[in-house]
Amino acid sequence: EAGAAVAAESSTGTWTTVWTDGLTSLDRYKGRCYHIERVFGEKDQYIAYVAYPLDLFEEGSVTNMFTSIVGNVFGFKALRALRLEDLRIPPAYTKTFQGPPHGIQVERDKLNKYGRPLLGCTIKPKLGLSAKNYGRAVYECLRGGLDFTKDDENVNSQPFMRWRDR
Repeated sequence: EAGAAVAAESSTGTWTTVWTDGLTSLDRYKGRCYHIERVFGEKDQYIAYVAYPLDLFEEGSVTNMFTSIVGNVFGFKALRALRLEDLRIPPAYTKTFQGPPHGIQVERDKLNKYGRPLLGCTIKPKLGLSAKNYGRAVYECLRGGLDFTKDDENVNSQPFMRWRDR
């Protein structure tokens, strides 16, 4: 029951029946829990195997795939706990990813850094810094020896920290 609920919540399901359910073939697009295993030595813990139709995912979009699979299901109140253990992506879907525009050698050439791993960080706090203070944090990280910094996934171009100002 929990496996089916996770499959539904992360695909076509909602907490109630809605009139628009009749406008599509929910059966075609819903995720399916196809296997359940009890976790050895653990009471009331199970591994649920869930499969999704590829049509649920935008081609070449890792963001869409992960948002669809794990987006709101981890806040699903019907379960006490939930953990993603493994993700298998079929070759038909991986072929839709174009990959990076260039490889690590181009990055090393841009940074003039060779013969060692590249070292970077994410600026924290991820939200709340002004553009000026965010820039200051980036400067101090690079001055201290990091090769790069990256924005946290929540950082876009909020009013208090516009992309161009950073």
